[in-house]
Amino acid sequence: MDYLHQFVFGIYPYIALAIFILGSLARFEREQYSWKSESSQLLHRGSLRLGNILFHLGIIGLFFGHAVGLLTPVAVWDALGVTHSFKQVFAMTAGGIMGTLCLVGVLLLLHRRFSSDRLAANTTWRDKLVLLWILATLLLGLSTIVVSAQHLDGHEMVLLMSWAQHIVTFRGDAALFILGASPVFKLHLFMGMSLFVIFPFTRLVHVWSGFGAVTYLGRAWQLVRPRA
Repeated sequence: MDYLHQFVFGIYPYIALAIFILGSLARFEREQYSWKSESSQLLHRGSLRLGNILFHLGIIGLFFGHAVGLLTPVAVWDALGVTHSFKQVFAMTAGGIMGTLCLVGVLLLLHRRFSSDRLAANTTWRDKLVLLWILATLLLGLSTIVVSAQHLDGHEMVLLMSWAQHIVTFRGDAALFILGASPVFKLHLFMGMSLFVIFPFTRLVHVWSGFGAVTYLGRAWQLVRPRA
C-alpha cells in the first residue's frame, strides 16, 4: 500500500482526533474568554439570520447523518432489510438536501462578511479560514453525489463505512478499504478530518457549549428571594 495513503487514512485520523480533543481542552483551560461564537450581529446584520439558520440546520443534519450512516454496522442494515442500493440513494438524497441548505447558508454568511467594509475589517484570518474550509468541504461532499450516481450498487458506500468503523475501533487495516475509492471521496475525507484539526483554534469551539447546554435541562430551578 502506498505510504501516503496509509498515513492520511490510517494514521492522520488519530492525529486529527488528538488535536481536536487536546486542543479544545487546552483552549478552555487557557483562553476561556475567547470561548465564544464571536457574534458580529452588532457590526452588521445583513443576511445573518437566514444564513445562520440555513447553515446550522444543514451542518447539524450532515453531522448526524454522517455519524449514523458511517458508524452503523452493515450487519444492522442487513438485519433491518435495508439494501445497500437503497441506503446509498437515501444517503445521496438526504445529504444533497442538507448539503444544499448548508451551502446556501455558508454563501450568505460569506457574502455578508465580505460585502461590508466594517465587518470585513473586523474579520480575522481564522474566520476566513474556517468559512472557506467548510465551503470547500461542502462542495467536495456534494460532488460525491455525482460520483455515487454512476454506481448505485452501494459497494463503495460499504467500503467507506468499513473504513470509518475500523478507524473508530482502532484496527490497523482501515486504509485498505478505500485504497481504490474515487479521489473526490478521498479529498472530501481529508478536508473533513482536517476540519477537526483547525476546530480548537477557531470560533468553532462554541459547538462544545451547544452540546453542554443540554445539561441545563436537568438543573434545579434557580431560587431568587427578595431582599428583606
